[in-house]
Amino acid sequence: MAQTSDSLATRLAITHYDFDPDSANATDVAWVDMNGFDKIIVSFFRTVGTGALDTFALIGNSASDGSGTDVTLVTHAVGSEPDAVGDYIFLECNVQQMAQEAADSGNDVRYVSVSAEFATATDEGVVTYIRSATRAYDGLTADSIA
Repeated sequence: MAQTSDSLATRLAITHYDFDPDSANATDVAWVDMNGFDKIIVSFFRTVGTGALDTFALIGNSASDGSGTDVTLVTHAVGSEPDAVGDYIFLECNVQQMAQEAADSGNDVRYVSVSAEFATATDEGVVTYIRSATRAYDGLTADSIA
């Protein structure tokens, strides 16, 4: 039996972002295109600090740089804080939810980003995006080495 070495890597686009905004203001992590994808799950993993994560939301926008009107797609419940190094939380959304929130707000949604806000500006974490493709593509998930 032949073994496939990259079957998940052709269906999932996985990207990690170092989240160190040096700010206690809500910050958009990275805008990604949902065209060709039907689901997204994002996570926050605490690496530095013990302060609250005041906001952890998945937002949508019609503009690839977030310059349009933001639409809140899903937010993490208050009171379930990842307030120790090694804590992590998740948010998940599918295109049907995105379409419903877009219709409810009267705005288009094609691009999504995590919006996160630390209570303490020196806290840090890693945000991971995992998007599920509607069909297999070679190289959806690839190594990134600087």
